[in-house]
Amino acid sequence: MHHTRRTTAALLAATALCGMASAGCAAGTGDPAPSIDTHQDVAVYTWWSTGSENEGLNTLVEVFEKQHPEIDFVDDGVTGGGGGAAKEHLQSRLENQDPPDTFVAHAGAELQDYIDEGYIQDVSGLYEEYGLTDVFPEGLIDLLATEDGKIYSIPSNIHRANVMWVNPSVLRENDIDPSGRYGSVDAFIADLEKLRQAGVEAPLALGTTWTQVHLFETVLLGSLGAEAYSGLWDGTTDWNGPEVTAALEDFRTILGYTNANRMDLDWDLAIQRVIDGEAAFNVMGDWAVSGFDNSNQEFGQDYLAVPSPGSAGTFDFLADSFTLSTGILDEDSAKAWLETIASKEAQIRFNKVKGAIPARSDIDENEFTEYQKMAIKSFQEDTIVSSMAHGAAIPVDHLTAITDATTRFNREVQEGGGDVAAFQAALAAAAAEDASP
Repeated sequence: MHHTRRTTAALLAATALCGMASAGCAAGTGDPAPSIDTHQDVAVYTWWSTGSENEGLNTLVEVFEKQHPEIDFVDDGVTGGGGGAAKEHLQSRLENQDPPDTFVAHAGAELQDYIDEGYIQDVSGLYEEYGLTDVFPEGLIDLLATEDGKIYSIPSNIHRANVMWVNPSVLRENDIDPSGRYGSVDAFIADLEKLRQAGVEAPLALGTTWTQVHLFETVLLGSLGAEAYSGLWDGTTDWNGPEVTAALEDFRTILGYTNANRMDLDWDLAIQRVIDGEAAFNVMGDWAVSGFDNSNQEFGQDYLAVPSPGSAGTFDFLADSFTLSTGILDEDSAKAWLETIASKEAQIRFNKVKGAIPARSDIDENEFTEYQKMAIKSFQEDTIVSSMAHGAAIPVDHLTAITDATTRFNREVQEGGGDVAAFQAALAAAAAEDASP
């Protein structure tokens, strides 16, 4: 359980009354009364414990301490384990009425369970108070709002999921267009085969379970197109339909061009295969840029970032977003953290480190890298869809069911099989369960 030193008005009053009633009080002795520590703190829960995520968190803390020196930051999160393990730990705390003051989550449908259980508060009023309705794009406000128009978090960034990271040297060496851009999934598969025939054993680098779900999402998007992909989440696209069958067959084929040790690698080690020239491609969100930066790779020369195959003209959206918990002692301190998260200074400094783009639209693009300028332009101009793998499109239980089905399918493919019909039936069942009242 976290321990904080928050001081409410009621607590101050009680302390004062107690002091007056106690025998031997300073009153009447000529000695000054003991001072009361009115310093506040805010307990913030994230899983940002390593790499650029931890560096980004430290940057946010620096800005917060500058903007709110009267409030101490308390790191109330977990070390290691990634988002999945952290969410399980957080859920346990919430169920046991031990909430952090604020916690990071993915904006969108992932928040619905927290809303339904009453764990987080509507922060729509803060959007007006902090002027966010004027500086957040209208389309973003729509993505953040629930069906009844309420908003339950404030985003620190905008990530793009449908990014493919390319080693152009590997392509060039094998007489393949080094741009790495593919207008269709079929064209991409054709070049994967060319690379295999040329001796590149695993041309597409892939990591463990959640990264496989991430790849699956982008194959669905590239195969179905933005409208039909979004229809999977609102019920207008039939999971049992032939176009979904074709997308699943594409996914099975693509898995066959990935590294056999994929279950043993996290996303950063999969990226390293591209950096080292062992693979030509990796599909991952734009947080992957840190891997290239840390290896002193030059964007546009040593590596490229392009839309995942078939998804040009689409921005696959997710956002790290902070909530306001219910049942906390000092909401003002938590709101101060949210005010910092929303501020221009924090959005600029944090995203320079994390590789994402600010949620605010009143930012000078020249503050950012060439990749980030591309992402800003795409977010402003392209069709925006919500990420399945990162909680924007579907609730946690639905994503868990998709993850389980994808993991089983991947293992079947590794063993030389891959039952598309069974995979499709499991996905359709998960969607039907999510849709049921």
